[in-house]
Amino acid sequence: MSVETPREAARYEGGYAGYDEDRGGGWVTFAGVMLAIVGTLNVIGGIAAIDNANFYVGHTKFMFGDLNTYGWVILLTGTVQVLAAFGIWAKNQFARWLGVGFASLNCIGQLVYIPAYPLWSLALFAVDVLIIYGLIAYGGRERTA
Repeated sequence: MSVETPREAARYEGGYAGYDEDRGGGWVTFAGVMLAIVGTLNVIGGIAAIDNANFYVGHTKFMFGDLNTYGWVILLTGTVQVLAAFGIWAKNQFARWLGVGFASLNCIGQLVYIPAYPLWSLALFAVDVLIIYGLIAYGGRERTA
């Protein structure tokens, strides 16, 4: 006759078996929250760029296009990021991959956007890298016992 620990008993009863079942849940939640914040900031920044606000460095030179073009790109990217964040919170796998795709697109966009607002672009680039890590490393399908 063996004595079971509460953790072993929970495994057989289908209850909470410990940390391993929810491994990485905090990262996925963090990625969703950061995706919503970065998306909101991109929407605001995109509107400011389209409106030619004095928020950005004046007389910047881009590889192609102008500040207005990049404003539209960042605005659309931000809109999809906010929508993907809601899907990530609902544990939708399509939204997870949409979040990874648009965070990657935003990484590239922010690197191209550096002449307009250097430190801000690098900060959003770093947050996008953390979002991608959280969604790729811990956002997989639920494990079965």
